[in-house]
Amino acid sequence: MCARYKEPAPIKDHLNPLDSMMERFSEAAEKLGLDESTYNALKSPEKSVAVSIPVTMDDGKIQVFEGYRVIHSANLGPSKGGIRYSMSVTLDEVKALAAWMTWKCAVVGIPYGGAKGGIKCEPRDMSQGELERLTRAYTVAMADVFGPEKDIPAPDMGTTPQIMAWLMDEYSKIKGVSSPAVVTGKPLVLGGSLGRVEATGRGVMVSARSAMGKLKMNPSSATAAVQGFGNVGSISAKLLEQQGVKIVAISDISGGYYNPKGIDIEEAMAYVAANKGTLEGFANADKISNEELLELDVDVLVPAAMEDQITVNNADRIKAKLIVEGANGPTSSNADQILNDKGIMVIPDILANAGGVTVSYFEWVQNRLGYFWTEERVNRRADRIMKQAFEAVYDASIKYNVNMRIAAYIVAIDKVASTMRLRGTF
Repeated sequence: MCARYKEPAPIKDHLNPLDSMMERFSEAAEKLGLDESTYNALKSPEKSVAVSIPVTMDDGKIQVFEGYRVIHSANLGPSKGGIRYSMSVTLDEVKALAAWMTWKCAVVGIPYGGAKGGIKCEPRDMSQGELERLTRAYTVAMADVFGPEKDIPAPDMGTTPQIMAWLMDEYSKIKGVSSPAVVTGKPLVLGGSLGRVEATGRGVMVSARSAMGKLKMNPSSATAAVQGFGNVGSISAKLLEQQGVKIVAISDISGGYYNPKGIDIEEAMAYVAANKGTLEGFANADKISNEELLELDVDVLVPAAMEDQITVNNADRIKAKLIVEGANGPTSSNADQILNDKGIMVIPDILANAGGVTVSYFEWVQNRLGYFWTEERVNRRADRIMKQAFEAVYDASIKYNVNMRIAAYIVAIDKVASTMRLRGTF
């Protein structure tokens, strides 16, 4: 490794997400031959904002929450990225997620930079009133950061279309003008886009189909396991099933459910909707653990749950021929080489789950136009972007003789670096 690049951190079971992102970034930069100045500029966020947010709780007491917004890059356009409400939120996590958004937007070729936001809280323990007051206070604190031409938030872990509606309303009040384009992932009636709910899962399906074509894998005779049965996992499973793939295992926080004859995904989704949002007690499958699901003998594995699910501890037991990352960061960087050595193709998160930000971009475009598209048009255009992005990454993997993850970073870094040089940013 060239002297200008940092040596990788020592191998450990779970990397700090920022360390994990930086290892992949450094490897891709090395393969690309990125110059030291550009490397140094791209490895650090342009802006990190931390705020304290006092909120009056329902019991009358004031609680102060930590809030963050990190702008990693605005070279390709206004920065874009979700806001998560979680007790796990840290500045390092938000920095990593903001950088991932830069690469995700660049790899699919949409004119956005990357950003991310977060508030350290437990939304499940808060009332609607408390969540609304928290969201509006956060918006006030970030009013000079957000903007339709500057920085555009969206939902993420722990946030909802309703929370985006409050954010849009508060920002509009502050600016004195209705501003639906300041945020995406809104309810349809407030300017949300048709096709947005299924967009991330649909992108996972399109990526999987593209990869299966390269691997000469017939969907009608393929099997798949999907870890995570939230929005991304359930819709990925449903759409893969519609393509002919047999879904033999699904899971959520309650554990895994395995049926070698196949699981009826529509039935499982209906069960979750009627069972307080969980698969707990799902009868038409054998109960297994989330860990066992990852190691099943299937053709396709879709990790669509949390970060760091595939690590050095279990990567050598993965049997799938194809991994399509529905979640952000489900594979720790120190597991990549093990998967490479096993000949497993991994479609990385910054490509596989970029369908969501692609349709968020479409929502922003429609808000700015004041004209809305049909769902069929949204899906057609999103599918085309995802297929083109897959081909570009696949071609780069062959050109540079690297796996699909590093190829995706190469495509993204090359685009952002070229833009920086042309703009004369330094």
